[in-house]
Amino acid sequence: MSTAYFPPLEYLASMAAGFTLSPDRVNPSTAYIEAHENYQKQSWRNRCMIASADGPCRLNYPVVHSGDGRKVPVGELQIDWSTPWMVQHQRAIDAAYHSSAYYDYYRDELFALMDNCAAEKVGMLRFNTDILRFLLGKTGISCNLIFTTGYGLCPEKVTDLRETIHPKRSNSILADLGLGRPYYQVFQQKYGFLGGLSSMDLLFNEGPGSLVYLKK
Repeated sequence: MSTAYFPPLEYLASMAAGFTLSPDRVNPSTAYIEAHENYQKQSWRNRCMIASADGPCRLNYPVVHSGDGRKVPVGELQIDWSTPWMVQHQRAIDAAYHSSAYYDYYRDELFALMDNCAAEKVGMLRFNTDILRFLLGKTGISCNLIFTTGYGLCPEKVTDLRETIHPKRSNSILADLGLGRPYYQVFQQKYGFLGGLSSMDLLFNEGPGSLVYLKK
């Protein structure tokens, strides 16, 4: 899988599909995160989608491009922390989800994580992975995250979703997993159920029930 900023539901659903729960133990899934691919514009790598009062709202953060036009691997790519984009993102998330059932349970911890990353001026891969670990932990998905040691270097028979989960391409991941059904959303009466949103939408609206949804 490619790295992603507040990844879409298909991302977490794919990770949830590989782990099992039993009365005496948890068998985690394993996901390989591509750390050596070159950064691609207009992808989930530095953007996400939330449901706002005005409909779907895209959030994306700026990155630092090489001055010589050289392509930069995501593991080396730096985030442009010189503009107040994080404050804008946090305000947008507040406005979109302050009335959701479980937002107050997660907000402070999530924003503290984001603020710490900003203070340390971390790069894309670290920032996205910290957010991913937060989402996995709060939804209850047990998944071992492993970074590739070279481009595409991972065991055989691994499902390659690097280009499948993309904002400009449709996919059947949720339908194939039997998850093509709605859950409650804050603005559902106004817009109907909105697909293609960040996994935070499920977490803030369903809370601990997120795992029930993802594991059917």
